[in-house]
Amino acid sequence: MDGQVIAVARDDRHRFAKQIRASICLIAGLGVEGDAHAGETVQHRSRLERTPGAANLRQVHLIHVELLGELAAKGFEVSPGELGENITTAGLDLLSLPRGARLRLGAEAILEVTGLRNPCRQIDDNLGDGARAATLERGPKGALVRKAGVMAIVLQSGEVKPGDMITVDWPATEQPLEPV
Repeated sequence: MDGQVIAVARDDRHRFAKQIRASICLIAGLGVEGDAHAGETVQHRSRLERTPGAANLRQVHLIHVELLGELAAKGFEVSPGELGENITTAGLDLLSLPRGARLRLGAEAILEVTGLRNPCRQIDDNLGDGARAATLERGPKGALVRKAGVMAIVLQSGEVKPGDMITVDWPATEQPLEPV
C-alpha cells in the first residue's frame, strides 16, 4: 500500500486551517518546523488544559484527499489544509493503518502513526453545521468510525513536498488506531 503527498501545510499560529506551502520540513521528535503544534510535549490547546507536559503524539496530522471528496459530495467545499492537516495524501488508506506503522515520505522523512484524530466542533465552526458529523460514521457493528485523519510523530527529519511518494512499513504486531 503506497500513496502520494498531494499537499503540505503549516501555520505558526493556533488557527484551524493551515496555509498550503511548497514544502514543509519535518524535524525528528518535534513535528513540522514552524507549525504551532510542533514540540516534544503536547501543543494542542485542548490537550494543554488536560494534560500539560504529556508527550506530543500529535506532531503531524495527515488526511486522505478522498475524505475531501466525500465532504464535497455532502455539500462541504474543503481544500487541502482547511481541516488543519499538515499533509494531504492520496491512494493510501490512512484509517486502516495500525498504530506504529511507519510512513516514509520523500527521500528522508519517516513518521510513526500514533492514532486517529478525533473530529472536534471546530469543523462545524469553520465549514458549517453538519460538517463534523460528515467526518463520522458507524461501522457494520455500530462502532464509531472517525474519518478525520491520523496523527503521527516524526522519527526522522526531512523535507516533504507535493508529489512525494509515501511507503508504509508495517509493525510486527498490529494494534488498531484509537483517538490520540
